Amino acid sequence: MTACASPSPTTGHGNEAGQGHDDSEEGSPGDGKQKRYASPPGCVITVDGSYGARLALAGDDSWFPERWTLDGPEPYAVPLPASQPEEPGTEVLPLTDGRVLIHRLAAERHLFSLLYPTGPGTGELLLGAVECGDPTTELRLLPPSPCGEWAYALAVGRSSTAVWLVAGGAFGPEPVAEVPGRCSGGVWLDGAGRLLALDREADGRTKTVVVDLEGGEVSPLLQIAEDSNDRLLLADPDSGLLLISSDAPSPGHDRLGWGVLGSTLPVRFPECLRVPDDHRMTPFAIQPGQILTPESCAVALRVDGARGSWVGLWRPASRQVHHLPAPEGWLTGAGLWTRDGVLQLPYATGMVRCGVARVGVPWADEPDACEPPYEGPAHEDALGVVPACEGAPPDERGAPSAPGTPGTPSAPGTPETPGPPSAPGGLDAPSASGVGGAFGEPGAPGESVGAVALMGVTGTAELPPETETETETEPEPEPASVAAGGLAVAARPVPLQQAPLEGRVNEEVTVG
Repeated sequence: MTACASPSPTTGHGNEAGQGHDDSEEGSPGDGKQKRYASPPGCVITVDGSYGARLALAGDDSWFPERWTLDGPEPYAVPLPASQPEEPGTEVLPLTDGRVLIHRLAAERHLFSLLYPTGPGTGELLLGAVECGDPTTELRLLPPSPCGEWAYALAVGRSSTAVWLVAGGAFGPEPVAEVPGRCSGGVWLDGAGRLLALDREADGRTKTVVVDLEGGEVSPLLQIAEDSNDRLLLADPDSGLLLISSDAPSPGHDRLGWGVLGSTLPVRFPECLRVPDDHRMTPFAIQPGQILTPESCAVALRVDGARGSWVGLWRPASRQVHHLPAPEGWLTGAGLWTRDGVLQLPYATGMVRCGVARVGVPWADEPDACEPPYEGPAHEDALGVVPACEGAPPDERGAPSAPGTPGTPSAPGTPETPGPPSAPGGLDAPSASGVGGAFGEPGAPGESVGAVALMGVTGTAELPPETETETETEPEPEPASVAAGGLAVAARPVPLQQAPLEGRVNEEVTVG
């Protein structure tokens, strides 16, 4: 592959904005060996939440880039059309300075430009192009870097993968690292944008490796079992929380689990995060700012099923998932948490061109259901150990919040509607009240939703509170951990290892 840089500012002409793009492309089915991925999010948002970017539709088939400003009192959109419509599937990525990176494909050349508003038109700064000599090479943009000033792309070839710096360099696109094997994914592990985690396929198995973009070094990061497929889905540099997909606990089926970067504690696979084969659960946002308390970090989940997509809310300290319907026109898979624990979901409809629904959940109403930490030998004094229940809520019901705040009950006089009964073994889309059927084994903790407030740019609409169903059951015995292992790091990540598994791992066991 070669790169050629030819900066050249151009100006396009604006056209009328259209409806939001509903990204409903289905991922390929997975069988444990091949991960079933969710389709890309309908909007890409910077790490600091200041800007978003998406490909919008005007008319029937006229696509154009659109920038969203999200850090003001109200969100607003700025269309950035070029002189001709964009091709469907064109990638856009916002930078924290307000410009939008666009990735276009022309024959075997990948063109990169920066778009910015110039009065009635659109300014365009051509950064350069990457030429792929092999037509089988796939090149796509990586998620926004934590610094917000640089943008990277991943070029996946037949036997190796290259990481390209496509925006922020001095001389146009330039390669910064080469990784043997075919890689997918892409998760940032630090706040500086130096450590990038990739899921590398080798010898028929997928393991996560970490790439140091300053020196180009590649080292293993995630290996739960020798014959398992382990992928890193999401990470939070503040708390060290990692969201992991692996078929180690259930060979042939991917399970969603969590671990802590820099800890020797094992990876855990909560039963509440297990979904039927015809459903898919994908994390897309983690609450930032929870220093040293990963168990209290709220996680937003995209749940895809036969009845559509909706939102799940969960945190490691809980054994239940809150299901609620997505706002109308949700840019599926897009959203971010504030440090105060409010989830912001961007949406666009025929009436609201640019809107953000804000969702709050009363986590204090949940009992402390955090699993006890693994007590393994020779790890008590290891560096970077984070207690498994540190930061978990107290074992008592919290007092209701003040009226009018996210997650509070509706106005007096609004009747409470009990949620539908759980349906073991199945998972239904949430109803208008925000509750879906429970899933998992019979007797497992059911799903519940507290009072959830949705606030958009056109007003506030509160959902009626749901009544939690409390079932007095015997506490489930904690399964024994298989073996010690963790993400023991001092200055940089090192592999998560585990002793070889003998046969099938119990589906409820904690592996690490």
